[in-house]
Amino acid sequence: MMRQYELVERVNRYNPTTDEALLNKAYVYAMQKHGMQMRASGDPYFSHPLEVAAILTDLRLDDATIAVALLHDTIEDTDATRTEIDTVFGEEIGKLVDGLTKISRLDLVSRRAKQAENFRKLLLAIADDVRVLLVKLADRLHNMRTLHFVKEDERRKRIAEETMEIYAPLAGRMGMQDLRSELEELAFKTINPQAFQTITERLASLREKNAQLIGDIERDLTERLAERHIQSTVRGRMKRPYSIFRKMEQKSIGFEQLSDIYGFRVVVEDVETCYAVLGVIHTAWPTVPGRFKDYISTPKQNDYRSIHTTVVGPSRQRVELQIRTREMDRVAEYGIAAHALYKDGVKGGRNIARLADESRAYEWLRQTIDMLSQGDTPEEFLENTKLELFHDQVFCFSPKGRLIALPRGATPIDFAYAVHTDIGNTTVGCKINGQIVPLVTELRNGDEVEIIRSGAQKPTEDWLTIAVTGKARAAIRRAIREAQREKYATLGRHILTRGFERRGLDLNDQVLAPVLLRFSQASVLDLMAAVGRGEIHAADVLNVIDPAHEEAQREQIGTERATSADVARKDGWFDLEGGSGLQFRVPAGSNEETASLPIQGRKGDLPIRFAPDGGAVPGDRIVGILTPGEGITIYPIHSEALRDFDDYDQWLDVRWDIDTEHPERFPARVSVAAINEPGTLAEIARIISDNDGNIDNIKMMGRAADFHEMTIDLEVWDLKHLNRIINQLRGAKVVSNVQRVNH
Repeated sequence: MMRQYELVERVNRYNPTTDEALLNKAYVYAMQKHGMQMRASGDPYFSHPLEVAAILTDLRLDDATIAVALLHDTIEDTDATRTEIDTVFGEEIGKLVDGLTKISRLDLVSRRAKQAENFRKLLLAIADDVRVLLVKLADRLHNMRTLHFVKEDERRKRIAEETMEIYAPLAGRMGMQDLRSELEELAFKTINPQAFQTITERLASLREKNAQLIGDIERDLTERLAERHIQSTVRGRMKRPYSIFRKMEQKSIGFEQLSDIYGFRVVVEDVETCYAVLGVIHTAWPTVPGRFKDYISTPKQNDYRSIHTTVVGPSRQRVELQIRTREMDRVAEYGIAAHALYKDGVKGGRNIARLADESRAYEWLRQTIDMLSQGDTPEEFLENTKLELFHDQVFCFSPKGRLIALPRGATPIDFAYAVHTDIGNTTVGCKINGQIVPLVTELRNGDEVEIIRSGAQKPTEDWLTIAVTGKARAAIRRAIREAQREKYATLGRHILTRGFERRGLDLNDQVLAPVLLRFSQASVLDLMAAVGRGEIHAADVLNVIDPAHEEAQREQIGTERATSADVARKDGWFDLEGGSGLQFRVPAGSNEETASLPIQGRKGDLPIRFAPDGGAVPGDRIVGILTPGEGITIYPIHSEALRDFDDYDQWLDVRWDIDTEHPERFPARVSVAAINEPGTLAEIARIISDNDGNIDNIKMMGRAADFHEMTIDLEVWDLKHLNRIINQLRGAKVVSNVQRVNH
């Protein structure tokens, strides 16, 4: 285990002005707090934070970060508290340690929910100070290096999968490629040990067979560059097992079919020399078409800059080359930790803002966390974060030339949300390279994407199956939730307005504001939405506002409670007879047109669905049933299913209010008895189609030698349209009987 003075010496090598007193104090404090705790390996627990600190010294991080590495488990695993850390080491270090502390007391139903909530807490802390991320990655790296000491196979695999899904790509997004590669390698070894072993053995055999190849190419390339008076450092390597495995999976090929197992890096002094090196290489060896990428002119979002090219080398072996400057090489190795900012320590919001300006990676991370943290559940947050982290990129352009980087597989929906949330929410179409294309089209490198918008457009559930970026999916979910909230609030306002009118009161926000606390609601809109969802009964709101009326109502009603045959309160309502023999009521002395809720359909501003097993169409007399959390279900007044609803608070008086400028089809069901002979179904479908009906589903109910019965779910415009289809079917020679079904 590394001694105290050895740690201080490691920091002194790159920071001669280090605060030795701080490091010594953190070392002693952490060692005392962890005391006799032991790791699964049998080593003292303190060896873990010490190794984490050592990893961060390799990244040349500031004194505060090294101290946090030593202290990062104290609040979580010892009796140390945040207050104590703040007192001993200062609020800056206390805040960083707290950001690394998992939430231990959570009332959550699943391990996954707890994992997601802890991850959300971690990322929010990272948004405030990126050093939290650097300590966490170092912590995960040491845990992965010692993962083989964990005895439980399931736990070991779970940790490895979490590393592969979250922490390795997060390191990659921060440009820390070496750390990412090691995390992937260690996770791969645990997740798929057989594949790891097989590829490792094949690489070892290949290394023995081509022992001189890497050295020969290094010398050849160095000599060719020296002839052009180009000073360079050339390094060759064989690719790692996980990189090989991933390429085999992506291309569905075997090991023998891999061509570019060897990679070489050419490091020079400046950008101009990078392109000079490229000229030398392409002049000396044939290039492989389609294998050239210039990340110097178009850097990746993780700050990575380099030229990539693949050539057929001197031994007829494909060779991948990366050409970069020394500064680019340092950023590629250390990523966000390469910034000079860390030499002086990151202190305060001004330096964090400076880091966001200097680093595209950190700017992306902060924007992503800010976007993802708005309103999603912890599980959705975790899912969307994985989507943001886990993909290679394509680069597309707006019509004005703005460059947008997106993951592979992204669609115009993702592009629209990448530009701005409002643009995404109002997207109705897209042009790619001047041609109108479907929104499901997969974007490619270099595409010019023009988004077509409409103020009337709103995101739908279907968009979640199209979007692949976490930003788009989170924004779509928020928009859908907000639209649902507005619909429920509209319904709640309708319900309360009717109740207020029946009592001779006027509804306004000023009347409702004083009772918000009573119903645990933050705003009038929230109260309206809760009433619309059925979470709060309108009568309860009215009784709190007008308690005198409640007492009088009790005396009037007495014991006359509503039943399934008398479903409405007897407070000035009169009966309407339904076809099923049930009695329904609307307010006596009121205008039915204004007292009832206007129903436009599923596209309207109310949360509407239609009765199962039959639906309802404009022209039917209808009743609304309010179901908590599900909105209004519309039934025809003659539906037998209404007998099952004996809670009068669920019943709503509704009427059709169809928008003729934006027509909508409605569900209806018919039962057909038809001759059992070839062509019968085709004839029935033809009649429905000729009459502009749409078949949603067909179910065969019974068969006999001469006849069979079927139910057909249709989509029609209104009752006249439905009756026309029924009459046409009745006139067909292959049909013996047709009836509308409405249970």
